[in-house]
Amino acid sequence: MVNQPAPAARSDPSVNDDIGEATRLALFRTMTVIRLAEQRAYDLFLQNLVKGTSHLSIGQEAIAAGFAQAMQPGDLSFCTYRGHAHTLARGVPVEKVLGELMQRDNGLMRAKGGSMHLTSEPHGVMGSYAIVGAHLPIACGAAWRAQYKGDDDVSVCFFGDGTANIGAFHEALNFAAIWKLPVVFVCENNVYMEYTPIKDVTAVEYPAADRASAYGLERILIDGNDADVVYRTAQAAYTRARGGAGPSLIECLTYRHSGHSRADPAKYRPPGELEQWLKRDPLKTYTQRLKMFGIPEDAIAGIERDVLKEVDAATEACKAAPPAPLDILATDVYADGGAAWRN
Repeated sequence: MVNQPAPAARSDPSVNDDIGEATRLALFRTMTVIRLAEQRAYDLFLQNLVKGTSHLSIGQEAIAAGFAQAMQPGDLSFCTYRGHAHTLARGVPVEKVLGELMQRDNGLMRAKGGSMHLTSEPHGVMGSYAIVGAHLPIACGAAWRAQYKGDDDVSVCFFGDGTANIGAFHEALNFAAIWKLPVVFVCENNVYMEYTPIKDVTAVEYPAADRASAYGLERILIDGNDADVVYRTAQAAYTRARGGAGPSLIECLTYRHSGHSRADPAKYRPPGELEQWLKRDPLKTYTQRLKMFGIPEDAIAGIERDVLKEVDAATEACKAAPPAPLDILATDVYADGGAAWRN
């Protein structure tokens, strides 16, 4: 098991609280939305209401919540096939995500994207990408556009630990560093690249952080299960990018509670590993953090109740929604390369 950095101790909640109650409650709510929506997606799969496979982020919620909370309107998210969490964190309604998974007409993309291609330009979600690493160069392109036009947005590219071993990772990092692009690369190291421990196939211990120096970047390795740490790290990276100082490469140590996908029972995990990581469940530890800062238990429970009602309502709406009509099957699936498309 990868050893995580220990979270910073806070003996006195009133000292140096740079985050504040409102932001902490927002972080907790986002993590709760992700957790309950992902759990509901799994329940619907067992009811045969979600077809095909999907990749859940249960256990990794703090990364999506922390980076999204620190973003400004207009910032762009580029996600992997494990993109439900980041899509929800940017404010896409639960109904739109579950509807897409259930192939309903009320889905985010009217059932044409499915689990692995969630996209919502109005929310800054610039796609989930099923091809490993394909989105890193695309994020560079979006950041280059911002730099060229003098826009203030930052592109944030999330990827798994296995991506750090393919060519697109190195090409994108080199390109971004050379041009000092306003892009933040976020490695979600959840220990496994599908079924293989990342440590078994990587020449360095930390696949992203230990390679940062090769591109002249700072080595940033953080506890990806601590939403406060993630939020502060994201703020610093965004400030750097907006200030013209170029990209950041951040490795977040985390763990998925389930298998790689719903077809994966995760029997390759050694005994006791999951149980150790469950002690670091980001929602449980953050609940204790809220209490430490004096936030009442009824306020915490109220958020959980409200989110559950939201997920329940979204579930019923999706069950009642019709399937996507066949007449949209051939629309918006290709570009002819003409001037209208380019402009």
